[in-house]
Amino acid sequence: MADAYLSPILRRYVGQVAGALGLGAGRLCFMQSNGGLTDAARFQGRDAILSGPAGGIVGMAKTAQAAGFAKVIGFDMGGTSTDVSHFTGDYERTFEAEVAGVRIRAPMMDIHTVAAGGGSILSFRDGRLRVGPESAGANPGPAAYHRGGPLTVTDANVMLGRLQAAHFPPVFGPRGDLPLGAAAVSAGFARMAEQISAATGLPQTPEAVAEGFLSIAVANMANAIRKISVERGHDVTGYTLQCFGGAGGQHACAVADALGIGRVMLHPFAGVLSAYGMGLAELRALREVQADAPLTEAAQMAARMARLTEEARADLLAQGVAPEAVVIEARAHLRYDGAHQALEVPFGGAEAMRAAFEAAHRARFGFADPARAVHFEMLTVEAAGGAAALVAPALPTGQAAPVARHPVYLGGGWHEVDFHDRAGLGAGAQIAGPAVVLEATGTTLVAPGWRAEVDGLGNLILSRVEIARRAPSVGTAADPVTLEVMSNLFMAVADQMGAVLANTAWSVNIKERLDFSCAIFDATGDLVANAPHVPVHLGSMSDAVRAVMRAAGPGVAPGDAWMLNSPFTGGTHLPDVTVVAPVFLDGRIRFWLGARGHHADIGGRTPGSSPPDSRRIEEEGVLIAPMPLMRGGRFLEAEARAVLGSGRWPARSPDQNIADMKAQVAALETGRRELASAAESWGEGVLTAYAAHVQDNAEALVRAAIRGLRDGAFTCPMDSGAQIAVALRVDRDTGQATVDFTGTSAQGTGNYNAPAAIARAVVLYVFRTLVGKDIPLNEGCLRPITIILPEGSMLNPRFPAAVIAGNTEVSQTAANALYGALGVLAGSQGTMNNFVWGNAAFQNYETIAGGTGAGPGFAGCDAVQSHMTNTRMTDPEVLERRFPVRLERLAIRHGSGGAGQWPGGCGMERRLRFLAPVTVTVLSSSRRVAPFGAAGGAPGAVGANRVIWPDGREERLLGNDERDLPAGAAFEMLTPGGGGWGTPG
Repeated sequence: MADAYLSPILRRYVGQVAGALGLGAGRLCFMQSNGGLTDAARFQGRDAILSGPAGGIVGMAKTAQAAGFAKVIGFDMGGTSTDVSHFTGDYERTFEAEVAGVRIRAPMMDIHTVAAGGGSILSFRDGRLRVGPESAGANPGPAAYHRGGPLTVTDANVMLGRLQAAHFPPVFGPRGDLPLGAAAVSAGFARMAEQISAATGLPQTPEAVAEGFLSIAVANMANAIRKISVERGHDVTGYTLQCFGGAGGQHACAVADALGIGRVMLHPFAGVLSAYGMGLAELRALREVQADAPLTEAAQMAARMARLTEEARADLLAQGVAPEAVVIEARAHLRYDGAHQALEVPFGGAEAMRAAFEAAHRARFGFADPARAVHFEMLTVEAAGGAAALVAPALPTGQAAPVARHPVYLGGGWHEVDFHDRAGLGAGAQIAGPAVVLEATGTTLVAPGWRAEVDGLGNLILSRVEIARRAPSVGTAADPVTLEVMSNLFMAVADQMGAVLANTAWSVNIKERLDFSCAIFDATGDLVANAPHVPVHLGSMSDAVRAVMRAAGPGVAPGDAWMLNSPFTGGTHLPDVTVVAPVFLDGRIRFWLGARGHHADIGGRTPGSSPPDSRRIEEEGVLIAPMPLMRGGRFLEAEARAVLGSGRWPARSPDQNIADMKAQVAALETGRRELASAAESWGEGVLTAYAAHVQDNAEALVRAAIRGLRDGAFTCPMDSGAQIAVALRVDRDTGQATVDFTGTSAQGTGNYNAPAAIARAVVLYVFRTLVGKDIPLNEGCLRPITIILPEGSMLNPRFPAAVIAGNTEVSQTAANALYGALGVLAGSQGTMNNFVWGNAAFQNYETIAGGTGAGPGFAGCDAVQSHMTNTRMTDPEVLERRFPVRLERLAIRHGSGGAGQWPGGCGMERRLRFLAPVTVTVLSSSRRVAPFGAAGGAPGAVGANRVIWPDGREERLLGNDERDLPAGAAFEMLTPGGGGWGTPG
């Protein structure tokens, strides 16, 4: 769809350019997102999406190789954002990406973008200094541009003397005739310093504020680089950081120090390297084909590869590339049988490909499995040729004297610093930092402890020549700069944990549906930070951590980890297995880490561990109270297998459980390593102090939100006849609230019972959304809130209550009820639409999206996950490859949203046909009771479940139901819509 929209517009533009230039066929080429040029007539919309940044990567790679650097991190900092990339000899590409919210399946350079460019807006909000994500753009641009723009990263560099008005032409202002506006910048930072001082009680200077903003921007950019390097198993300390883009040189040394990189390269055309890279790029033709086959069929794949090669070669020959200039690269994308993550290796013999794949797998994930079968996933061929040659620039001789000397603010004080003109620096010229190097397309700061040298190609090579000193302690009292840095740091660590878990897990549930959560907790078990994973996991995991702390006692040692899934000791429902480990700093436990993943099967009466009519917990799978999983760094596999094989209904796929548990352990080790590194940089005292400060910050913002609420009450009936009742009592003076679930039905004999941790997660989630600001979801959000949960109710059941639907269905109803009491949102679909199917050989679990409720001023969303879950649906290609099933229908259920001034969102239609016998289990709500409308809005449509038997007969199922289906049968679900808001019309 994106290509169909973009290509006609692009063709008109290309035609206009070609006509204006008067160029004939084959004379005009355009850059593609994959890093290659193509003839104008062949240029497609899908190929243009990342073509600009792709040019930068080509320029980075070719100039780095010419300079003798084989391992490079690309750091492209422009006006609105920073693009980072990784290069070790081959272009890294992705064949599926999300750009501006649209998923694109086309080959493109693997680029990660962070909202921290020169134009990123600086602000003081919610007790923290913030950099972006908003940008001033080119108009009005930074405050220094004289167009009334806000303070930006560029302005911070002006404030600190790193950008001097004397070295810029007078091209600013409405008429383009004013110098860079240093006075406006100084006045702006003076006002912000006064604002921060008044709000925090901490005296601030304009210079300290500007330097603080740059520290935050640098930390954000370093975190982005970790996503494309450290998370993928690359040790960046041996790399060269190649900086380009107009703003890259100003921050090069600081970003390198944040990553432990000791060398930076800036090409003579660094400021315009994306454009230069397009001039250096080859014409490229890529061909790829899906190839789901075992590695043993390498000979058959060679025949397919030969056909792809001829197609790609013919494409280049048709564009005028000489036959002898065409270079072919054939590559195979391989994966382990049962895994999703494919790795790219050169195509060749089966043994050579397997060896290359296992080496890549070991580097990326830390292990290889020689006994496991390897499969082809995709074959790719790339033909390249016709590149322009690099031309060495003519360099001056000697080293010219500095052109100026200006005061520059560095490390908390002003210093007189030499400014050099790069055009006067000959080969071999050296400059000791601190210094500033000026050029037409950028400015480079050589920081203290660094040295700049010009090589024979004119590249400016920055090297750290003094051991980087640990920064002086910022102190343990909260300040707005470090609060933002630490908040982002904790979130980045949790995000890295999640990336490792998704990469190394075996099951579709974790790897594809992303049904997992990773979080950091302080020494008392309070949630500090989490990645944006599953809400129902995150608010409830603190209870699991504290259960482990009680069970482990004082004998905890480094390298230990525990697992549990018991809903009565901090778990949610049995498929959610939580692995918990301590983090020791200075010989003491300072943090705990948690990784919770939904395992495809944990035993129980039905495949997938979700029996629709369970009445006791043991029917739902193996119950695991906190038990050791690691001792002193040793994985206790025998003990884990023993518990998985216990009980009346043991786990059906223990190998898969063990693989996912090992992935969870790997995620925790990633978090431990990153926190230890942060403690080394900041000091253990500062790190632990800010673990408390980020919670204090969240508490303050939730209290402010509570002061704007009023008392309310609401009761949500459920299909079973049970109800969730909640009353909200607000003390506006203190910013405190009581959430009282008295009146909620008693625990039932079925499985619609939710452990107390889930109700706690619901309250945390709802109040976090009320803040309406970008704050971390942590324990501080709950401090101003008292939660009353009657014991023995369906929100606080006693052992041995069945709970499989409590995590999914009761949590959604409780969220709807609380929003109803608040009076801010109509009812969303009120269910996760759990659809579980499988047999003894395979099991799969999915939650199916529906409609969300509307509110004052906004309509509900169609076909999305809502409230307590945000897992994604498995891609049809992956689903059909992994399981004997065909997806026959996936569509929006139009008309299912409730009518209103603001209509509710529509549900979804989904039909699967099974190619093998399976047991199908469905756990779903809102099949009798519709999601409520609000303020006069109509309710959403109820959902429906049905089986279509091989003979065409249709059978309507209950919300909770189970069927044994033969091959050829289909299951269809219509999910509920959301309620409308306001009287229609």
